[in-house]
Amino acid sequence: MLSQKTIDIIKSTVPVLEVKGTEITTVFYKNLFTNHPELLNIFNHTNQQKGRQQTALANTVLAAATYIDKLETIIPVVKQIAQKHRSLLVKPEHYPIVGEHLLGAIKEVLGEAATEEIIGAWADAYGVIADVFINIEKEMYDNAATQKGGWAEFKEFKVIEKVKESDVITSFYLIPNDNSVVPTFKAGQYITVRSKVPGEKFLLNRQYSLSDSPGKEHLRISVKREAEVNQPDGIFSNYLHEHIQTGDTLDITAPAGDFILNNKKESPVVFISGGVGITPLMSMVKDIAINQPNRKVEFINASRNGKLQAFEEELRFLEEQLTNYSLSFIYEAPSEEDLKNPNFKKQGYIDVKWLQNNVKSINADYYVCGPVPFLKAIINGLKQLGIDDAAIHYEFFGPSMSLES
Repeated sequence: MLSQKTIDIIKSTVPVLEVKGTEITTVFYKNLFTNHPELLNIFNHTNQQKGRQQTALANTVLAAATYIDKLETIIPVVKQIAQKHRSLLVKPEHYPIVGEHLLGAIKEVLGEAATEEIIGAWADAYGVIADVFINIEKEMYDNAATQKGGWAEFKEFKVIEKVKESDVITSFYLIPNDNSVVPTFKAGQYITVRSKVPGEKFLLNRQYSLSDSPGKEHLRISVKREAEVNQPDGIFSNYLHEHIQTGDTLDITAPAGDFILNNKKESPVVFISGGVGITPLMSMVKDIAINQPNRKVEFINASRNGKLQAFEEELRFLEEQLTNYSLSFIYEAPSEEDLKNPNFKKQGYIDVKWLQNNVKSINADYYVCGPVPFLKAIINGLKQLGIDDAAIHYEFFGPSMSLES
């Protein structure tokens, strides 16, 4: 338990963190990787180079300071982060290293304003916060390892099929290389894929949503090839597209994530995806088709054009499996052929007016996934239409960011 004095000191730093938070976390990561380069085998280098990880950590530190006397308030956020930590193999022994460098970054950025009293309070607070993460993550590690077909860390899976889904998305079907049982998972979850990429000093990790329904004898990920091979985004995706073939192996962690389908409800579901954000929603809609075929489903996917539209045949086949199903494709720049597609519904972007006129479900749950600008537009649009926050579920690809307009 933290003393009231420590709580008051931590809360007094909130205004400073609001201004200096990202500067502190930027210094933190720079020093951390300078002193412990081996941790680059864990962290996503792309998110580091884009600054998203620094911003996400700054927001987490700010939330922890704001609610230091009510940490239960931020448990949902902690659990979301802990899922990613478990999937990346963040362990208890990493927390003291992180704590040391976080306090050091606070001192470096704030200078004389970081008094011994403030640093001492933050050291105590960090210890409490770290314990919360460690305990939650321990339970997640135990659950991953003890489920049927489960495992604790990385496990070698073999690619048994490679399928081109669109001009930019390719699916990889994976089974355990030791022929053990494929574990089940919750529709919407992801795995971490790790590999040594030629020319890269450290192992690279990327998290990919599982794009098929649970209960199959394989896992499936569907990877978008990023345009620039030499840019951070493109290194791993291009490696998978160009170099990983049927018969090759990849190391993966057990499924993780809390952006999952609530299959205990019977309420209508509206899926709205942009680009490769379709992947977790494919797992969800296929799960509904198997287990809740009478549940009303509206599926809306936005792409640039039909050539970039993944899973069209699978989505159309759902019409035979679901009793109340509608499918809409929104294309920014449709071809002449796209205009004739019976599922093509709008040229341009999904906007509030289109949603208002075309989404017919009452009291539905909305599942949204796509790039950050897409998420901002859709979620703010749904709120404008009066959709309750509790009915809107969404997933970031990468560290969480603000969705405020």
